[in-house]
Amino acid sequence: MSGQARLAVCSVVATLAAACALLPLVDRPVWIVQAALLLSIQTAVGAVARRVPLRRGVTVALQALAALLLLTLVFAQQQAMGGLLPGPDVFREFGQLLQEGADDVGRYAIPAPATRSLRLLLVGGVLTVGLAVDALAVTFRSAAPAGLPLLALYSIGAGLGRGGGHWLWFLAAATGYLLLLLAEGRDRLTRWGRVFGGGPPGGSPPATAGGTPRHPAAAGAGRPPAAVRTGRRIGAVALGIALVVPAALPSIDEGLLQAHGAGDGPGDDGGTISAVNPLVSLQNSLNQPENREVLRYRTSSENTQDLYLRIVALDSFDGSSWRASERRVTDVPDPLPTPAGLSPAVRTDPVNTSVAAAGSYGQTYLPMPYPAERVLVGGQWRYEPEGRALVGDHGQSTRGLRYQVSSLLVEPTAAQLAAAPAPPEQLLRAYTRVPASLPGVVAETARKVTAGTTSAYQQAVKLQDWFSASGGFRYDTQVQTGGGSNAIVKFLEDRQGFCVHFAFSMATMARTLGIPARVAVGFTPGTPQPDGSVSVGSKDAHAWPELYFEGAGWTRFEPTPTRGTQPDYSVDRAPTTADPGAPAPLPSRAGAPSAVPSADADCPPQERRLGECRGQVLQADTDGTGGGPLRLTTAVVVAAALAALILPLVPPLWRRRARARRLGRGGAVEGTLAAWQEMTDSAWDYGIPPDEAQTPRNAAARIVRIAELDGPAAEAAGRLATAVEQALYAPDPRPAGDPAADAERVRAGLHATALRSTRLRAALAPRSAARLRWGLAARLGAVGSAWRRVRGRAP
Repeated sequence: MSGQARLAVCSVVATLAAACALLPLVDRPVWIVQAALLLSIQTAVGAVARRVPLRRGVTVALQALAALLLLTLVFAQQQAMGGLLPGPDVFREFGQLLQEGADDVGRYAIPAPATRSLRLLLVGGVLTVGLAVDALAVTFRSAAPAGLPLLALYSIGAGLGRGGGHWLWFLAAATGYLLLLLAEGRDRLTRWGRVFGGGPPGGSPPATAGGTPRHPAAAGAGRPPAAVRTGRRIGAVALGIALVVPAALPSIDEGLLQAHGAGDGPGDDGGTISAVNPLVSLQNSLNQPENREVLRYRTSSENTQDLYLRIVALDSFDGSSWRASERRVTDVPDPLPTPAGLSPAVRTDPVNTSVAAAGSYGQTYLPMPYPAERVLVGGQWRYEPEGRALVGDHGQSTRGLRYQVSSLLVEPTAAQLAAAPAPPEQLLRAYTRVPASLPGVVAETARKVTAGTTSAYQQAVKLQDWFSASGGFRYDTQVQTGGGSNAIVKFLEDRQGFCVHFAFSMATMARTLGIPARVAVGFTPGTPQPDGSVSVGSKDAHAWPELYFEGAGWTRFEPTPTRGTQPDYSVDRAPTTADPGAPAPLPSRAGAPSAVPSADADCPPQERRLGECRGQVLQADTDGTGGGPLRLTTAVVVAAALAALILPLVPPLWRRRARARRLGRGGAVEGTLAAWQEMTDSAWDYGIPPDEAQTPRNAAARIVRIAELDGPAAEAAGRLATAVEQALYAPDPRPAGDPAADAERVRAGLHATALRSTRLRAALAPRSAARLRWGLAARLGAVGSAWRRVRGRAP
């Protein structure tokens, strides 16, 4: 295999290795097989064009045309002329697919379904990057800059993966790039002669008639030379670093409502945990095109309407978002400590729940009913006391996990909550804190809504009813998430949103009223199945506020319309001076549970009040349009990748266009001066900066002397200098010869005498491209001056 063919193969391998970082983004990896086939054909077209040989620009253009034809054949064959040739309909179809693909990126959670539009984005992106890598590494013989498009391709997968990418994908991309560099190094060595090896092909060195080796190196023919051994060592060290460093870096595994947990090893307080803002993951999970099962459980409770599976509590509010504070973690105690604030006077019923997580559900926090008393689970788990949560240690997740939870069903009465004493001072300070940047209208609205109440409990019920029924709020799955300190204000003004908006806003307003509050994230109870189990899907993901009442502890409220169930103690009950006694037993279902319960007495009280009882199980949010943080993150990652891919190509493309414009200019004087500028800029590209103080004759002689030009190139430089003098000073300029052709001869001579590194610099990063920067600065300065003049005339 020739060196050029080896480089082409390695460019394909490097591109596909970097593309592996995109594999976790979609649920079926079939697209990469398609991309590999099309990329191989595109590379083969380039190999044939180089073997003809054709000019470099023509080779790249042919490869781009081949890529367009291949994409047309695969994704727009019905719109193509003859099923292959692209026409206006094909480009309209591509535009539509690209728009749909951009929407799908924001709409679907990872892994997204392999829709036709997403496959076009993936395959087209791989072909584009592959074309850039092949052009740089093979056509222009410069493998090092090819790392930029490879890095852009890897960064897209790592950025959208929300965890920096799995270290295996990093290792694959790094290995592919190293192979490309090694192939280029081998190709350069072969141009100087044979590649050094362990000895002649025969296995023993040639010998003289006396049996002595002909050359000293033959004595060590059994071992590679020192240069080869050193190169192998460098490669081994580089691959080792690529393997070890990513494994040592912290990462966040992908998964629904993903949060990062880390422990420092065994011990009573080894390590801390911190959770990411779950807004993006929650919205993405709700936007899945199908309700994928993530958990299935069986429980001893006769009624599961209050059996929310809690993942994490968000207790830190910075004015624009809720997050989980960094907390110390300990070994999991058995049993877990008594829940904070829970009094024996409040009725509690024990509940046993057996949970099985799906193999595709990778969550580092353990979903459990709240409050849990005992957890039987295998693997490495740690306990966070403040939120009573279990978090995986050293990469532990819920994938395919089975565990059992003993929990309490806390059933306070309205009177008990209304008569709750003040919370402890330390807890009150920690959980009523709001930032000074919070707009005053939030607290003012909370006071207006709760006007006339006499207790924190009545305020909480008023807030819940205002959001869910009387406030005119609408549950809208298409609302943008928004952000910043005015996000809550916008939600209160527009009065439309999904569960995150309702939970965040109610918890914030409760804090302004002096009620300790936080936001819980997890799952609603799920859908009962005919076999007695309950299925929890990705669309059951939910967020709700938890308010603290001394005696009952952290208490769930449900302000989101048409979502979940409101607890009995929070539904339209006016507190009395006397305790009405223990609440009635939970209603039980007769017979086996049905997958589609009818609209009967089991309809949640809040839905009965809204008149929205339906003959099917309530589905979770299908909200969001993929806006907010995910769309912003996607835009930033894509923009950075495109910039990394396009910006290095701007100087050489601008230089080619400037050369074609100058050498194609007509007119005796104009054409001569343009050709002269092209010659001086070409010399500048090859390391000879222009000297405006020189006369044309001296400037040409300087270029000939420094570049060591001779023959036709030197004659062309002198002839062009004479033509410039004629154009500038003669009363009737009549330049001899063809100035454009003379400029091309000089450039060819400069290229022939320059070093390889200088040639690459002239082709990929021409020095004369500084004129582009100067021109842009001049235009901006002119615009600024014009703007200052306009402002000066303004009254």
